[in-house]
Amino acid sequence: MQASTGPRKKTASGRRTAQKRKTPEKRSPSGKRSTSPTFSTEFIGRVGELRLDYAKPDRRTIIAHSYFTTPWKLLPPIYLDDTGAAYTLLVNPSGGLVGGDHLSIDMGLDRDAHVLISSPSANRVYRSESKVSQQHINITVGPGAILEWVPEHTIPFAGSRFRQILHATLAPGATLLLWDAVASGRIAREERWAFTDLENEIRITTASGNSLLERYVLDSATDLGCVGLAEEWNYVASFYVVNDAVVSDTWSRLESKIASVLDERPDHVLGGVSTPTVPGVAIKLLTRTAPDLTYMLDTLWAAIREELWNLPPISLRKY
Repeated sequence: MQASTGPRKKTASGRRTAQKRKTPEKRSPSGKRSTSPTFSTEFIGRVGELRLDYAKPDRRTIIAHSYFTTPWKLLPPIYLDDTGAAYTLLVNPSGGLVGGDHLSIDMGLDRDAHVLISSPSANRVYRSESKVSQQHINITVGPGAILEWVPEHTIPFAGSRFRQILHATLAPGATLLLWDAVASGRIAREERWAFTDLENEIRITTASGNSLLERYVLDSATDLGCVGLAEEWNYVASFYVVNDAVVSDTWSRLESKIASVLDERPDHVLGGVSTPTVPGVAIKLLTRTAPDLTYMLDTLWAAIREELWNLPPISLRKY
């Protein structure tokens, strides 16, 4: 993916909404023409694209090229400290995904760029009778670049159908911090684990070609609908940190720190940490409440930033 220095461009060419289909004229028994329109549900849903290329021409990381279609909106990056990291919010003002929506994100970081990605609120997936809501994410992290991917969690409503695929490819020396969290549903409405089906795939591939893969399918119509140990918990999260240039001793120290954090709240948090097949650490979490989930993200994230770069915690602004 090549970065361009041209002006940012916004278009709605990818938008696709419900369309009226032409049908033969209908006549009533009296012979009069019927004026009731007929709509097709085949094309319900939107196809939204977001493409972002980041570069670091001097001390700050900038968006070198951008492109987006409805319902994505792009805000200029915020600089929270003197590291020059470009803090970017993923904004979908439509409020969530409905059946038939297909959103995509294509993101590339040039050499030594530092990007922090989050979102202003949870990703809501609404009930669907048949169509699946989909989100596909492709990320390329260049040599020496850093991507901290920490969006808010996904809330699948009762009866929803959601599929997410996230693939990240890392160049030599690149770092990826990837947080992915899902709620069991709208907890206050007692919709725990009431979605119709949920599919999630995360693949992180390093410069050597080795990869880390997480994949699961929950379908209430099959035996795959059983969530096992997670059933009594309300939130599930994964946190991956990968870099092929970090020495093994650093990963060992970080693993020990993370294990200590996971033991702090035994009645509220259940988690584990391990070293995956790629250089880094893999963390799995179950929590009972959203504040517990947020606390664990903030605490683990702070420990990772301190160990890898000796940087203080980030205080995100979401307004």
